[in-house]
Amino acid sequence: MNLFLIGYRCTGKTTVGKALAQRLGWPFMDTDRMIVETTGTSIARMVDENGWPFFREQERQALASVSAGDRQVVATGGGIILDDRNISAMKKSGTVVWLTASEKIIAERMLDDDATAGNRPSLTGEITSLLSERRPFYEKAANFAIDTNQEKIAAICDRIIEKLER
Repeated sequence: MNLFLIGYRCTGKTTVGKALAQRLGWPFMDTDRMIVETTGTSIARMVDENGWPFFREQERQALASVSAGDRQVVATGGGIILDDRNISAMKKSGTVVWLTASEKIIAERMLDDDATAGNRPSLTGEITSLLSERRPFYEKAANFAIDTNQEKIAAICDRIIEKLER
């Protein structure tokens, strides 16, 4: 069983994922980082030069690769849920946790996130519309959701582990 973390950008997937992996004694994987390592280019540049469909295919391949493993905590890209094949792959090989945060918190975190400017395509002006558009996909994919607005990382990990043990 793998543990997949889904959610919009800056909801805590990487931060929570690393902490969870350490607590569980499992390896931490990040599909966005896998894509960058495989292609040798940033996601922002990849999307700029090749378009979103090219990136989404790279994302699907990275997820298929990591889904073949076991006992991993996997942080996914915010739009990974847009492809039903990705949802199926995650559900078949583990539990899917949807990390949520308010638009205000997401925007604040984006401004503080060093990775946003250099490595990711800019979406800061589209938070409201993309959250609304993606919500049904996140709901379809998730086994359960965890709000990351105000809680400390350790408390978020506690809540996830508690739900997994049920």
